[in-house]
Amino acid sequence: MQKTVILIIISVLLGLGAGWLLFRPASESGSRQERKILYYRDPMNPQNTSPTPRKAADGMDYVPVYAEESSASAKKKIAYYRDPMHPWYTSDKPGKAPDCGMDLVPVYEGESDVQGIKIDPVTVQNIGVKVETAEKRKLSKIIRTVGKVDYDETKVYSVNTKIMGWVEKLHVDYTGKLVRKGEPLMELYSPELVSTQEEYLQAIRYQKQLQQSSIDAARQGADDLLQSARRRLLYWDIPQEEITALEQRGAPQKTMTFYSPVDGIVMEKMVLKGQNVMPGMELYKIADLSTVWVLADIYQFELPWVKAGQSAVVELSYLPGKTFAGTITYLYPYLNMESRTAKARIQVRNTADFALKPEMFATVRIASPMVVDAVAVPEQAIIRSGERNVVVVSLGGGYFDPREVKLGTTADGYVQILDGIKEGEKIVTSSQFLIDSESNLKAAIGLMAGHAGMDMSKPMAEPTAPASEHEGHDMGAMSQEGKVEGHEAHDMSEMEEEMAPTSHAGHEMAGSQSSQTAKTEADSLQSDSAQMYTCEMHPEVRSDKPGDCPKCGMKLVPMKQDSGKANQVYTCEMHPEVRSDKPGDCPKCGMKLVPLKPGASGEPEHFHE
Repeated sequence: MQKTVILIIISVLLGLGAGWLLFRPASESGSRQERKILYYRDPMNPQNTSPTPRKAADGMDYVPVYAEESSASAKKKIAYYRDPMHPWYTSDKPGKAPDCGMDLVPVYEGESDVQGIKIDPVTVQNIGVKVETAEKRKLSKIIRTVGKVDYDETKVYSVNTKIMGWVEKLHVDYTGKLVRKGEPLMELYSPELVSTQEEYLQAIRYQKQLQQSSIDAARQGADDLLQSARRRLLYWDIPQEEITALEQRGAPQKTMTFYSPVDGIVMEKMVLKGQNVMPGMELYKIADLSTVWVLADIYQFELPWVKAGQSAVVELSYLPGKTFAGTITYLYPYLNMESRTAKARIQVRNTADFALKPEMFATVRIASPMVVDAVAVPEQAIIRSGERNVVVVSLGGGYFDPREVKLGTTADGYVQILDGIKEGEKIVTSSQFLIDSESNLKAAIGLMAGHAGMDMSKPMAEPTAPASEHEGHDMGAMSQEGKVEGHEAHDMSEMEEEMAPTSHAGHEMAGSQSSQTAKTEADSLQSDSAQMYTCEMHPEVRSDKPGDCPKCGMKLVPMKQDSGKANQVYTCEMHPEVRSDKPGDCPKCGMKLVPLKPGASGEPEHFHE
């Protein structure tokens, strides 16, 4: 009985196992199958690919790209194929790149027709691209600055004398005293003033005597003499009240009293009792402090926001919480040479106890006029290169368009856009420097293609006799500046030898040069049985057999016959990735190429400034 039960259980288990093996999910069985790797690519720069595993310039490992990952692209129509290491080389059918042996990658229709540049979504996410909408805003700015309280220059008065004399008495004998208009300041004795008073009294008596005279000339002379004496007293600043008192008194007064011309504070006192004073000498300086000036420092970039007539608020540190309202009355038309700031003059009404005292420091807040309906973007979205200002616009679908813009005012972290961006467009606010660099690279590649006589919008036929280098193409206007990132140390000297000084006619000239070069290379191989091979990207690699570079996987190319003798390599100190077997100028910066030190690494060296 027990044996029968055991056999039944075993049969059931075997049946379940067989059913699972027969009807298991296809996806599970497929996952066990090894996926086919097409190539490897840089995760941060997907345009950089390699047929073998390697490390990127930033140290990250290249990631594999499997066959099924590109199946979605099969639905799109392929426009042409392109060399991933040399984007200017194109073909109308798949194949291998002539110079490095890498598989040509497809370019689909529509990808090159969209304005701007296309960036892989993975790269967009990795570099942290953030997008914000350009909107119309009401821009206003509150300028906070420092200032200093000063006298109102229009209310500062000087008390001086026009006659010589001696100070007989001082009514105001110290500075800082508050005086009222008409209050006596001092008394001055002047012999000249005494004699003039006597002359004036004598003229009055003489006029009275000749009033009844029948001689008109005599009466007129007496009147003229009286007016002359009166004018002399008035010109000496003798008040009319003093002259009237002199007429009533009928006798000259020994001293003349000086009175305050205004309500104010005595700023300076320059006389002492008994002192001899001369005409033109300043005796007192009096300032009216009912209104004062606050001179605020305005930086140059803030000047567009400051205008005469704007309101301002003044605060003093010794009166916390108390504010004083003022108005900007004048902007000085020059800058301070030391602080590089302009002065804004703010007129402020003082308090009865003169809380605003000259030479005090103050904090100033100026409310700027509002700019209405201004299309504005965040300040961090602006790429400032000195010659131009660029904003990167997101077109959607992974496409970005760097645009040159015209800037207006800046306020509250936003910049007004006068031209180049419209309301509602999406702009990039982070990592836009990387996108702009990618755009410049694309523009450089397009420029090279145009100079070399190649049409990038159409596929280019493969060369009839591909060699180890791009000898069948006219690279006349190629610039090392258009080199794709990741092609770190490509020797461009062979291409430079084929460069023509101006324009070229298609590929005919390059084709003839290619044939001649191939013939010369063949002769060299026949004459030298010990042919050496090297890598164009890593010239330090040497081999006596053809094969692949152990560093980058590129095909080794035959060395020139004289390379084994000297093999001098030249490089640029500013761009170590540039290599050449001839002296010359760097195609990137124009500096002279210098010999590469023996034993130096083939990897890019540190920059030398």
